[in-house]
Amino acid sequence: MTEQRELQRRNAHLTHKANMGVGRHGWLRLTPAYSVRLVRDRVQELPPDAVVSDPFSGTGTTTLAAVEHGCTGQSLDVNPFLVWLGNTKVRHYSKEVLAAATEALANIHADFNDLVATADDLWEPRLHKIERWWQASTLKGLKALRHALDLTEIPQEGRDLLDLAFCRTVIGTSNAAFNHQSMSFKKIDESEAPLAADHAPATALYFQKEARDILANAAVDLPGSGTVVLSDSRAMGSPQSLKPCDLLLTSPPYVNRMSYIRELRPYMYWLRFLDQTSDAGELDWKAIGGTWGIATSRLNDWSPDADTLPIDSEMKEVRALIERDGGKNGPLLSTYVAKYFHDMRSHFEVAFKHIKNGGQASYIVGNSTFYGHLVPAEQWYATMMREVGFTDVTVTTIRKRNSNKALYEYDVTGRRP
Repeated sequence: MTEQRELQRRNAHLTHKANMGVGRHGWLRLTPAYSVRLVRDRVQELPPDAVVSDPFSGTGTTTLAAVEHGCTGQSLDVNPFLVWLGNTKVRHYSKEVLAAATEALANIHADFNDLVATADDLWEPRLHKIERWWQASTLKGLKALRHALDLTEIPQEGRDLLDLAFCRTVIGTSNAAFNHQSMSFKKIDESEAPLAADHAPATALYFQKEARDILANAAVDLPGSGTVVLSDSRAMGSPQSLKPCDLLLTSPPYVNRMSYIRELRPYMYWLRFLDQTSDAGELDWKAIGGTWGIATSRLNDWSPDADTLPIDSEMKEVRALIERDGGKNGPLLSTYVAKYFHDMRSHFEVAFKHIKNGGQASYIVGNSTFYGHLVPAEQWYATMMREVGFTDVTVTTIRKRNSNKALYEYDVTGRRP
């Protein structure tokens, strides 16, 4: 037992933190992402011509690691921003595209002061209480940069790299803290002298630095090829969009009611993937485990279809405990658990068909608790995977997730015979 705990402690590096500063993997922060080191350990065992799929692409960690190894990487996501991000990370960039982006970067810097002077008249996103996110002068700088990028006439591939640098500037200059599930903001008092200073020039310099870093990374070409498609993991795209894979390696949303839209909002509003709050709720409703905005109210009316799950009896017991001890939120969270596993069961069925005979599936997932009652996601994954046809299904503990002694991260693997 002591050795197992020590192994889990050492494996704490197998998180998104290991991705920061690792070439293209560090291009944009998303805290639910899992470590590139974990993915590389699995991919390095494959031949270069292998196909690796990820049906929950996120920031594209799996696909990029596969492409770096020389494999064909492919993934899908229901979120169009993440599809854009993944494709930007795995793309091959020509010298001509990089030169055009570098020239555009210089032009943006030269025109920046003139644009800031007109910032009050420039577009800004309809992000709720935007004044909490950025100081007034920083917001002017961001509006000027956004306008300059909108006017930039270069190949789309180069524009995507500069938009990515803009995303890093958006989050790097914000007052938001994403180090816990209930996001918080630094307190701003614009009347104080240090905060009343003009931060727009610093915003421009920040953007320049981030853009140069990204362009340097993009100049290092990749040996493999990869793509990310817009599709639902419960359908896995059309037959033409994805090739059968040798390895399906993914980390689905955990059954913890954490919205994967929450942290993406500033990027998605500034890049116009979102226009208003209801858009975020609509997108979260499409995602497995989504509970943002309208997704919560729709959950109240959800009920499963006639299909039953092999975990129904166990899940019924856990749901009853959640309803009993959850107060007014108990019934909602009980329904949330049921919908999550019904959605995952639909995914496992199509995922099994997507994997080549003899191929393997690997799901990195964490368990969860509601009102002290354990939801053993890893065990229920294993049961449902066996039901759809996977063999040699095993559950391996990867690491302890936080101070809650019940929460761990697991690797649930299976093979298509």
